[in-house]
Amino acid sequence: MGVRDMRIGDVGVGDVGVGDMHAMKPGRNDVCPCGSGKKYKRCCARPALAAPSKAHEPRPDPTELLALMRTARYGELEARARAMIGRWGDLGILWKLLGVSLWMQGKEAVQALQTAARLSPGDAETHSNLGNVLRAAGRLEEAAASHRRAIAVRPDYAEAHNNLGSVMLDLGQLDEAAGHYRRALALNPDFALAHDNLGIALLGLGKPQEAAVSHGEALRLRPDAADTHVHLAHAQSALGRLPEAAQSYRRALELEPHHAAAHDSLGRVLLEAGLCEQAVASYRRALELDPEAAEAHNNLGNALLELGRAEEAAAHYARAVEINPLFAKAHSNLGSAYRGLWRLDEAEASIRRALALTADCAEMYVNLGTVQRLKGRAADAEASCRRALDINPSSRGALILLPELLADKGLFADAESSYRRALAIDPGAAPAWAGIAGLRKMTREDAAWLAETQRVASSGLKPRDEMLLHYAMGKYFDDLGEYERAFGHYRRANELARICQPPHDRDYLSRSLDRIIDLYGEAWVRRPREQAYASSRPVFIVGMPRSGTSLAEQILASHPAVFGAGELPFWNDTSTHISLALLQGMFRESLLSQAAEAYLRLLLELAPEALRVVDKMPGNFAFLGLMHAALPHARIIHIRRHPIDTCLSIYFHNFHLSHSYANDLGDLAHYYGEYLRIMEHWRAILPAETLLEVPYEDLVEDPQGWSRRMVDFIGLKWDPACIDFHLTSRNVSTFSKWQVRQKINRSSVERWRNYASFVGPLARLIEGPAR
Repeated sequence: MGVRDMRIGDVGVGDVGVGDMHAMKPGRNDVCPCGSGKKYKRCCARPALAAPSKAHEPRPDPTELLALMRTARYGELEARARAMIGRWGDLGILWKLLGVSLWMQGKEAVQALQTAARLSPGDAETHSNLGNVLRAAGRLEEAAASHRRAIAVRPDYAEAHNNLGSVMLDLGQLDEAAGHYRRALALNPDFALAHDNLGIALLGLGKPQEAAVSHGEALRLRPDAADTHVHLAHAQSALGRLPEAAQSYRRALELEPHHAAAHDSLGRVLLEAGLCEQAVASYRRALELDPEAAEAHNNLGNALLELGRAEEAAAHYARAVEINPLFAKAHSNLGSAYRGLWRLDEAEASIRRALALTADCAEMYVNLGTVQRLKGRAADAEASCRRALDINPSSRGALILLPELLADKGLFADAESSYRRALAIDPGAAPAWAGIAGLRKMTREDAAWLAETQRVASSGLKPRDEMLLHYAMGKYFDDLGEYERAFGHYRRANELARICQPPHDRDYLSRSLDRIIDLYGEAWVRRPREQAYASSRPVFIVGMPRSGTSLAEQILASHPAVFGAGELPFWNDTSTHISLALLQGMFRESLLSQAAEAYLRLLLELAPEALRVVDKMPGNFAFLGLMHAALPHARIIHIRRHPIDTCLSIYFHNFHLSHSYANDLGDLAHYYGEYLRIMEHWRAILPAETLLEVPYEDLVEDPQGWSRRMVDFIGLKWDPACIDFHLTSRNVSTFSKWQVRQKINRSSVERWRNYASFVGPLARLIEGPAR
């Protein structure tokens, strides 16, 4: 909850106000100032004109009206005040009481109170009441003027100083607001509301410690004020005292269980403390109480995204921007959710909508750069990152993204220097400590790095940040050959990863592959298609992640006629679209032609001069039948690596949310078995000349021989640059970015034997497919 959104004060006869008054008497055809909506001549003026002379008639006693007001009988008060105004329309007290009755019923009260102020210019309370009504109507400058008139009439009027402070707070003039609150407290030290409001102003001025003291004083005077407990929690949260903040929010909810903003704020603190499931529960309760709260939908999306539930998160972000289309942060967060779902075009579109609303937000440019990097647009990603740093040189997100982009280009020393610059600004930045470990082989000379990483890991981080550090420490000990300690850290990293994402659904995976096998059988895949594109530009490299696909791409991309496009998500989205059409009986051959045309256009945009473009998306192994049907002259290279080496390497890396199988050895064994099953299907039905099987271990043993076979397979002449692939300058954004820039060695072959006592369910993969 932002400072300006906080509830500031109570409304009553004694503390409301602001605004200019119309000092002239209304005309007979003007709208009556009493708020009835009638013309003056047919409302309050009419009884007065019809009434007998009141020259010697005694003035009315307002005692009855005051009694109605004190007992909150505002409807009766309105009726009695109108009746009296009909006879004594020149009495300011009657207009004042009418204005209060209207205000407390949620009716338009400005005109009535303006009339009261005109008739009773020396009544400070009336001016202040008018100021409060004007403030509620958003007429802040007029509100300030009314409160100033109240203070001019009565300089010791503490309530008017408090109310003027609240208007200044709304106007963003926090220093002046604090000054008026302090003046109110000098006049009345036991003014609980002024203490509370002063705390709000102080927090806005970046003084959370002083704010907490003010809220504490307010609670000493009024311990059961739920809003004040909420405001105290805001200050405690700003001080990093999260358990105390949570306790204060909970106390507010004990006093006012239906306080939607308190539930929302409690969720924010719980999320910051890493208690994601509890945060989700708080946000859901806030939305039960206020379903149209865009901020709560956005916050719930944040908690769900932290848990890896990107689909649900996207739904709540989308609802937030539906409620408030100008909610820039929710647009950007929706982009993050789409990125988690690998819907990169939609992600970029959402983030650009956010930037159209808030062009100077560094973190949104970081978000955009991250998506551009995943789309293989390295130059655009770096431009977005540097734009973020122009806006905010201390942007944590940009300071983490920049070294990743430098490392993608092979500038590992520069990347490490960049990470260390980030750490100079934020010594607790877990992604920076973790990033350093991926830039080179760690040695015992990195003991200082280990000590700092251990310190940060034990400092009470969110699960996702702690996870990154355990992956990094696992790599450190693996590089040093201390495999038992390495596996301990890898195991802890994967335990934390499982907290941050939904569980893997083995049955769903098996059913999905069953459907693919049924839809894309031999008859469908091999059906003659006269309109099929004959292009041989596309080269697909597929296989399990961490099986050597990046190495194969680097070898081919070193050829002067080949461009390495990295991992393109095109066929995942296309498969969903075409498979749905097949299931619904709405498939047309033109859908294949459209897909092929769109894909070739994408390759042309990426590399207009290249004879071959390599798409190294390992997971495309699930879509080979569709890809061959759309582009029958494309070539497919399948990299196979020892199953346990492959699965352990996946287990040792922090994979994308879509790899839900990656954090459990049993899930990995099942996934690997399903991968073998679908590859057997393609091997049986694809033409032999379209698919080349490359064993990773053989490629490492005979790099020149297998490199020549791959180059020949894609229809090019041999070029010696392919064997010197480690010298090739290009962007590589996968986990293998460091390895592919080294000469081939056998260190990754049968690496699993170092962890033989830990492989558990992976062992059966040596004997046969896991099902």
